[in-house]
Amino acid sequence: MSVTQLVPNDERPSPQVWRVAAIVYPDNAYPGPAFDALVRLCRDRGMALAGVLQHQVCTAPDRRCDVVLEDLTTGYRTSIFEDRGPGAGGCRLDEGALAEATARIEGNLEGGADLLVLNKFGKAECSGGGLVDLMANAVDRGIPSVIGVPKSNLEAWRKFAGDFAVELSDDVNGVGQWLASLREPPAVGD
Repeated sequence: MSVTQLVPNDERPSPQVWRVAAIVYPDNAYPGPAFDALVRLCRDRGMALAGVLQHQVCTAPDRRCDVVLEDLTTGYRTSIFEDRGPGAGGCRLDEGALAEATARIEGNLEGGADLLVLNKFGKAECSGGGLVDLMANAVDRGIPSVIGVPKSNLEAWRKFAGDFAVELSDDVNGVGQWLASLREPPAVGD
């Protein structure tokens, strides 16, 4: 499905609006293959990337997986979950580690990027924190952005992004078509 097929013609914003995309996926089914394919396509095209890829690292079969963020500019990896021991409940997000990763990404944006790739619009972003400021900074700089959005956070994403984003499935072809649309000139009359 192409980006322009996602909404009816009479409701479609101009092509410049589609410079922000959400890859919407079922909860607990992170679209790693779609993000991996996107990064590969960008690198094959010589695009400068800023942002992070998410990798799950399971340390033992009886524990939940940890998430490590890979900086797409430097390759540096940051673990963003706290090890609070067996039986610990609640959110394990290490906000300090996320802030550190965010600062690195911001520095990479300042160095110039063709695309900002962010792993997830999660609980921190739903409450206005986390990676939200990075997306706003990218929009201000004219840098296209893509972020993963689990279905449970879709309403919060829509409140944040408004009419300035397109929602894509985790289909690799659709993500590739969105990427290709970034290079297409706006239609006459837009």
